Amino acid sequence: MGAQVALRGHIVSFKGDPFFSPTDEVFVDINDGLVIIRDGIIHEVGQYSELIGHIDNISAVINYPDCIITAGFIDTHVHYVQTPIIASFGEHLIDWLNKYTFPEEGRFADPAYAAAVAKIFFDELLRNGTTSALTFCSVFPESVDAFFNESLQRNMRMIGGKVLMDRNAPPAVLDTAQSGYDDSKALIKKWHERGRNRYAITPRFAPTSTEEQLLAAATLHREYPSTLIQTHISENVSEVSWVRSLFPERHGYLDVYDHAGLLGPGTVLAHGVHLTENERERCAETKTAVAHCPTSNFFLGSGLFPMHQAKNPTHPIRVGLGTDIGGGTRFSLLETMGEAYKVGELTSYPLDGVKLFYLATLGGAEVLGIADKVGSVEVGKEADLVVLDPRATPLLAFRYNQTTSTSEQIFLLAIMGDDRTVAATYIAGQLAYNRKNSGTAV
Repeated sequence: MGAQVALRGHIVSFKGDPFFSPTDEVFVDINDGLVIIRDGIIHEVGQYSELIGHIDNISAVINYPDCIITAGFIDTHVHYVQTPIIASFGEHLIDWLNKYTFPEEGRFADPAYAAAVAKIFFDELLRNGTTSALTFCSVFPESVDAFFNESLQRNMRMIGGKVLMDRNAPPAVLDTAQSGYDDSKALIKKWHERGRNRYAITPRFAPTSTEEQLLAAATLHREYPSTLIQTHISENVSEVSWVRSLFPERHGYLDVYDHAGLLGPGTVLAHGVHLTENERERCAETKTAVAHCPTSNFFLGSGLFPMHQAKNPTHPIRVGLGTDIGGGTRFSLLETMGEAYKVGELTSYPLDGVKLFYLATLGGAEVLGIADKVGSVEVGKEADLVVLDPRATPLLAFRYNQTTSTSEQIFLLAIMGDDRTVAATYIAGQLAYNRKNSGTAV
């Protein structure tokens, strides 16, 4: 028997993509709402006054006055094994990888260390209202075991995988095309679809994988088509040039993955800052998604992701938000929304609060292929929810009092919100994080 509980508050959710549909058709806004949860599934959603009589056998109604209840945030690109190197001096991508990332990821051969970092990582996700994430582990299977063990204990809907990397990195963190295939296959059998976990086949990026390894990754996906594929692309201009020199026979960076058979509706490419118009069209054609990681792109000086081009109605790409810890600087998807807004301003395509919250909830779920399970406050979906307090700080409360619409309120949260704004996080209807003095039983 799972959770039997109801949450009362201001419900905000989505039933479509506000980039392509009028807001009033896709935006759900229930000022005094009730979410009734039975056995971890959303059973009813609606006005409190209409549903309060439907709470037979509900153990408690938790009231969050003046708070916003929405779907748990979904991080479409993050490295749990880089948690210990957040805020390492921001050299450009390749130097940063060599100086900080590869040495740190080498520590994850130690199961105890991997488990300790995984615990901190999951604690931070929940404290920031993130309920699902597409996650890079390290080259070592022990790191994957630690990640999925922690996810299983917390009953979270998480996706992750062992990094594949057989060249252009220190020997201590390399595998081979064959060992990477063998290790990944064993991990898929062990963890994929166990509990709420799913596996992602994870070549780090083209410069650190031979064509043999990329082909092996595609073979794995054909053998286990319900897995995802995650990698990086076109994050940095020097990286794009490097790929061109490593794969001179290919037409461009994306073509390296396309030729290997790695594109498709289960593939998520991180960054995509410097994709060409033809590459974006190919992503749309193959239904390959992109994770927009603004804090990392700013921190490492990689560039500005062109959301206006990704959301071109003639060849739209599915886009989610990624924190990209530890090149990224915050676990908070609220803060990530704020940085995405700034990127939009700098590219003459500012995003309002409705679009930003969509990217962090239903949009992210669509990117990861789990929108049938999570991503909106909708009957039949799993009750992964976050409660946001727009009065979490004195200045936020003062500014909130000046707002006159829900769209203004959620934009304010995207610009000024952070981990302090998260009052509570629910996983399958169970309280998984609770800020002190948040919520009252009624």
